[in-house]
Amino acid sequence: MNKKILFVVAHRLGRNPGQRFRFEQYIPYLQANGYECVCSNLLSQKDDAVFYQQGHYWVKLYIYFKCIFIRIRDVFRCKSFDIVFIYREALFTRSNIFERLFCRLNKNVFVDFDDAIFLLDISRANKMLHWLKNPKKINNTLKHCAVAIVGNEYLAQYARQYGKDVRIFPTTLDLTTIKIDHRQKNPDKICIGWIGSTTTIKHLEWAEPILRAIYEKYGDRIVFKVIADVPLHIEDIPVDNVKWTKEGESEQLSSFDIGIMPLPDNEWTKGKCGFKGLQCMAYEMPVIMSPVGVNRTIVQDGQNGFLADTVEEWLEKVSLLVDNAELRIRMGKQGRATVEKYYSCQALKDKYLSYFNEFTHA
Repeated sequence: MNKKILFVVAHRLGRNPGQRFRFEQYIPYLQANGYECVCSNLLSQKDDAVFYQQGHYWVKLYIYFKCIFIRIRDVFRCKSFDIVFIYREALFTRSNIFERLFCRLNKNVFVDFDDAIFLLDISRANKMLHWLKNPKKINNTLKHCAVAIVGNEYLAQYARQYGKDVRIFPTTLDLTTIKIDHRQKNPDKICIGWIGSTTTIKHLEWAEPILRAIYEKYGDRIVFKVIADVPLHIEDIPVDNVKWTKEGESEQLSSFDIGIMPLPDNEWTKGKCGFKGLQCMAYEMPVIMSPVGVNRTIVQDGQNGFLADTVEEWLEKVSLLVDNAELRIRMGKQGRATVEKYYSCQALKDKYLSYFNEFTHA
């Protein structure tokens, strides 16, 4: 008889990058090793259309009550599962009643997070609803869950204050799904690219002085491409905004010559897991990342990528890559090798499986 895992998540399969790269891509491997995987998501595709837009508060209230009924159903059935796996939180609001009930009814509750969810960070569309959030509710979950799986040491340090079993597992990529386009790109037009979402595009907006300095030096020799579900607009700087789709992600990423991950240095960004950079590295392109948090571990400056802090450092290192095609190729290959060894499903799938086997042995 198969062992059963209930994944308690916010989004449907394939919708959310965090879910996709933290656990969804391991589901086939779990299934091949005797696990039945059931995903209980809160938001449908229809709900998505309004949830991250401003206003629509009556519709959001309806969605909220629907979410409560979904989690009540999960509570009643959680005993029939060998493991309950919570990605981040069971409900969007400040209540942690469902986490408490899961932990009371099932001895094998996992909680996984790859952001500093113990800090308040609200999407722009829902700023008015900030009072509904309680980021410290994760503390109670950590106290009572069987194991916490987190994306980096910064998150682990926080989790260890409350949890008895905390494990670091990086956000990874399934390299079998990545097709690298080796066709010759336009040497006269260098594409500097960024991939993100509604919740992270503020970091690219923060980097406007960096982008402006690059554009002032290179003008039309470079093109900025942004892959996201919302566009980036910067006065007097052209940006090629591409709407993110799962189907088009690989093709659009392959069009980058240089990948960037600028970040301000604060408590929230220290919890980031460097994934935007890792995605680009997996496609054999050179990356430039802010030296914040785990980025310092991922990138060995000047070898498999560049770290840059000030506007002057960013301009210097972008210039090295824009002006040297051989360096772009060499650094891109070294970045890909880093992902293959330390940040790929292929390298870490057995370690991931072992977490579940440990709690379901006879």
